[in-house]
Amino acid sequence: MAKVVTFGELMLRLSPSNNDRFVQSHQFSILPGGGEANVAVSCAILGHDVYYVTKLPSHEIGTLALDALRSHGINTQFIARGGERIGLYYAETGSAFRPSKVIYDRAHSAIAQADAEDFDFDTIMRDADWFHWTGITPALSPQLAQIVKQACQAAKKHGVKISVDLNYRNKLWTSQQAIQTMRPLMEYVDVCIGNEEDAAKCLGYTVNANIQCGETEHKHYEPLLKQMMQDFGFQLVVTTLRESYSATHNGWKALLYDGHEMYYSQYYDINPIVDRIGAGDAFAAGLIHGLLSDMPLQKALDFGVAASALKHTIVGDFNLSSQQEIVALMNGNTNGRVQR
Repeated sequence: MAKVVTFGELMLRLSPSNNDRFVQSHQFSILPGGGEANVAVSCAILGHDVYYVTKLPSHEIGTLALDALRSHGINTQFIARGGERIGLYYAETGSAFRPSKVIYDRAHSAIAQADAEDFDFDTIMRDADWFHWTGITPALSPQLAQIVKQACQAAKKHGVKISVDLNYRNKLWTSQQAIQTMRPLMEYVDVCIGNEEDAAKCLGYTVNANIQCGETEHKHYEPLLKQMMQDFGFQLVVTTLRESYSATHNGWKALLYDGHEMYYSQYYDINPIVDRIGAGDAFAAGLIHGLLSDMPLQKALDFGVAASALKHTIVGDFNLSSQQEIVALMNGNTNGRVQR
């Protein structure tokens, strides 16, 4: 069991039933989620000692979100309490050629208004093995960008491995703002995860592929990973590759570079998709678990892709798949037969 720390915004997701549209819905289900929280839950389910760090309001809605983490065995002792609101987002699940939609209501949330004094990262990172954050967190406020930097510095002080999922969100900031903030933070990162849009919007790279048409041939992405490795000195650079045939039918695979060799994952044709939100976080968590478990790089990559493929079949942000289920999919068990 490794000690894993993640830091970010825990949100509540409000979703209509099934494939209902916002405009026809009279009630919404409430589901907790958020990039780093999703990774935390997956790592906890896979057996790690996980500490999630954020700030939540002291009222009952903050406690509701806190209890969701605790129900999955996550240590919440370093979560600060205060502020007036928790971030919300509304998610409408698409179908066929109608895409899913997300509407944010997260301005002035407790974490966006957090101060450095809310978190003792020197204590938090002591004895930790891994620290994970995403590009969503520094996008929330200038002070959070500084807090992420302080967290990374504390992690480095204690010899903790650091991973980032670049996770560009154009509803939170512009590409220019992202590049100015994210590029300096890359000096602390050991494992960089992101797709082609993330690399372009967060770090300023260009990918010579028609992304909208689902062009995911490796030859278009290998030069990108090599350039990122050269520019920032990462230990690993990883990209997920999604082929979007429709909202409910995707192809899914990933590519990893360690500075010497390219690793190509298994490919999954996912149809129908139940819920793709959180799939990238499920991949990150699966990869982290594989690396912490000393899996060979090929197996760690395949484990991450299998974990994220399974997440596409689960409602909500959290990937509730066990290691046994993920390994079974890796080994080719895709028939979906009833288990009795």
